[in-house]
Amino acid sequence: MAAADNRKAITVGIFLSLGLVIFILGVFTLGGQQKSFEKNIHISAVFDDVSGLKKGNDVWFSGVKVGTISSIKFVGISKVDVKMRIDEATQQYIHRNSGVRISSDGFIGNKIIVIDGGSPQAPVVQDGDVLQAEKLTSTDDMIKTLQQNNENLLAITTDFKLLSHKILQGKGTVGTLLADSLMGEQLRRSMSNLQAATTSAAHLAVELDKFSGKMNTKGGFADKVLTDTVAFSRIKSAIIQLQAAANNASVMTDNLNKASSKLNNSDNAIGVLLNDPKSAAQIQSTLSNLQQSSVKLNEDLEAAQHNFLLKGFFKQKEKAKQDSIKAANKK
Repeated sequence: MAAADNRKAITVGIFLSLGLVIFILGVFTLGGQQKSFEKNIHISAVFDDVSGLKKGNDVWFSGVKVGTISSIKFVGISKVDVKMRIDEATQQYIHRNSGVRISSDGFIGNKIIVIDGGSPQAPVVQDGDVLQAEKLTSTDDMIKTLQQNNENLLAITTDFKLLSHKILQGKGTVGTLLADSLMGEQLRRSMSNLQAATTSAAHLAVELDKFSGKMNTKGGFADKVLTDTVAFSRIKSAIIQLQAAANNASVMTDNLNKASSKLNNSDNAIGVLLNDPKSAAQIQSTLSNLQQSSVKLNEDLEAAQHNFLLKGFFKQKEKAKQDSIKAANKK
């Protein structure tokens, strides 16, 4: 009887010892997961909506668990303060301008806090610092956005349905093109003409390329003009001479204009002759008198030649003239 009691006592002791060991291991395991036995710092962030975040959820940094959520409490209207317990060993990698956002552990897992590293130029985060919380896109917002996209897609589909219906009825330019065979033929001809014009333009481009190649041929006119300084100087001299001739022609034209303008005035002899009828009549009368006087003078000279007093003089003069002519012919 005593041996049986001893076995029971030993069995109970063994189970109690195993239970105590399991309890202690569980405490240390949970404490290790919660970072309870490590040196920590406390930081916080204020969110408008924590989306089901709970105390004890994990805090992640660069894909590594670095702490847990120690408390969640309201600090104002629609403001929730989330305090986090962070492992002191990771403090040096987190900066004060780091952002804090709410994410999920997997697609439908628990909510977690994710800390972005921030810029290295900023100071390292200290115990009690408040980090900037990033706005979380909630499921309701995503559903609302999806609903708006569906409404827009429905409107586009409706508009496209109406447009296709009008096209099938032959309304509008596209519908007319599809329904009117004559317009389709005209469009086909226009495209053919456009293709012909494009071919002509391509041929013209080829010809221009050939012409430019000839222009660049060594020894050609264009090459001499562009490269031969002597030919260029000659052309330049010819252009200068042409310019001078043009200037002279301009001066001559100006002089002719001035002369013609003077002919229209009566302050000169020619202008008087051209513009004053009375003076012109007087000059005409004078010329007529001169002509009559010259006729009479010729008659007087003829009569003088037959005068016996001067007849010998004129004969000697005529004989001397004939002798000089004969002497010239003999030479």
